[in-house]
Amino acid sequence: MAESPSESTSESLSTTTSTKPAESATDTISSPQSHHVFPEIPIEIISEEEMAILDAALAATRSIFPSAIRSASPSRILAGENPKMIRSITLFSKRKLSACSDIEESYLHRFRRNQALGVTDLTGTEWCEKQMENVLCFGRRKVNKAMKVGQARHLQLEEEVVKKVRVRVESNEDKWALKLLNSIAGVNQFLFEGRTRELLLLGFVGGQWIVGIIDELRKTYAEESSDSGPILIDTKTRLRDTLPAEPQRRNGRLQLMLYKLLWDTIVKEGFPTGAFFDYFSLNRHYILSQDVRDNMANAGIQAQTLEEIVRYYENTFKMLPLANDQLLLKYEFQKDQSIIAEIRFNHDHEWVMSKYREVIEFWRNEREAEYTPEEERWKCRYCQFAKSCPGNPSFESPSPSSPPREAPAPPLPS
Repeated sequence: MAESPSESTSESLSTTTSTKPAESATDTISSPQSHHVFPEIPIEIISEEEMAILDAALAATRSIFPSAIRSASPSRILAGENPKMIRSITLFSKRKLSACSDIEESYLHRFRRNQALGVTDLTGTEWCEKQMENVLCFGRRKVNKAMKVGQARHLQLEEEVVKKVRVRVESNEDKWALKLLNSIAGVNQFLFEGRTRELLLLGFVGGQWIVGIIDELRKTYAEESSDSGPILIDTKTRLRDTLPAEPQRRNGRLQLMLYKLLWDTIVKEGFPTGAFFDYFSLNRHYILSQDVRDNMANAGIQAQTLEEIVRYYENTFKMLPLANDQLLLKYEFQKDQSIIAEIRFNHDHEWVMSKYREVIEFWRNEREAEYTPEEERWKCRYCQFAKSCPGNPSFESPSPSSPPREAPAPPLPS
């Protein structure tokens, strides 16, 4: 299952930056020969994977360990000065990989401060709360080849209907102005041409700012539905020409329902401009950079300040209908881009709100993160934290539940 582009609000969407590569240097350490006999120092051999977990555990739990451990440098510990210390920390990292959950601050406050939660943050949490917890605390491994192919395909689909222009930005206000401008341009394209792709939405849902990027939005054909609202579509690319397991399809349905929930909330309840400026720490009267203003003018919008473009965004959605209750999930074969299946389903407001509340409870630290259900523990086979997670069946037993034929790829959080 390929991933949708990141929905993080912390990315610099349009900046062009150059970075100077760090100068590399090599140091040599000479070890003089000695005829003195030293007692043998026992050393525990630690694998590279365990070492990475150990490093992360040390960084995330520095305030939890005793002062003796905190004061000891990693190089001194690994040199074998205190092998018991190595064993205790390694055991700690295996049994309590998500030690950062002991910190009282919510994940929202620690990892999404002054940011909106992405829809992929929400679907990633539904996939496995423990995996999301560990990703937040210790980081995610690099995107694999299948994900890169999926991302490239999404970019190709976007370029069929959207022309990208590089714009220089000078502030967070400029970045947000461009994001909102892109949304307005996408809505206008939908209204005039009948469809658009990669449409970014920002709204306030259930007391939380949410951002999402809808893969595709198009007008409803008369033969499809009596509901004239726009149809929301998401395309997933597959390594094999088969449908994914039900948990993956459920995750895809949840993603589309969250997009509809976000769309409908903006249309029905409007856009709380005051809360927007306060939460994201933005100056509503900020005069946008000349490059940003020029691009807005080219789009037919005469705006000088961030507040003016926010008003355009708000007014744009006031004239839109609610999204269609019918949603469309497509599965595409990566090899030749043929359609494996098109799954149509109806929006279930009660179900998506129930899932949404559960996920928000996790992000607000109102409860402990839960392991994925036992019948879905095959997911552990593809998780980077599986070897150190007690929720993994093979942590105690060598025979995990049967996985699907293709390795699943949960949504990338922002």
